Amino acid sequence: MTDIFYADESDRIMGAGLEVHEEKGCGFREAPFQECLEREFGLQGKPFAAQAPLALADRGRPLKQRSIADSICFETIIVELKAVEKLADEHRARMLHSLNATSCRLGLWVNFGRRPKLDGERLVR
Repeated sequence: MTDIFYADESDRIMGAGLEVHEEKGCGFREAPFQECLEREFGLQGKPFAAQAPLALADRGRPLKQRSIADSICFETIIVELKAVEKLADEHRARMLHSLNATSCRLGLWVNFGRRPKLDGERLVR
């Protein structure tokens, strides 16, 4: 059996997502879910940074522009929220760029757009 990278932390993040999903269901855009998940992280005492800016560089030189992660949890996991039926390759490409811009090794999507259940996906760098 293969070990899952940051399994406990991922389970805790998804558990917070499930709490939000049970309360709100699906049908909203991402912003209300973001706010609810931030509150849930706080209630559960999960360390997170909301709307975390990610430094970008080009050929080793810093750019003025920044990318923004929905949240960085446990200082090691980039968490992106979605409210879509299905994740697309462009979501995965964006996450890979975010992971490459940071020291984080795991990207986790919490997707509130699937009916009738919460959906999640992981990307390890």
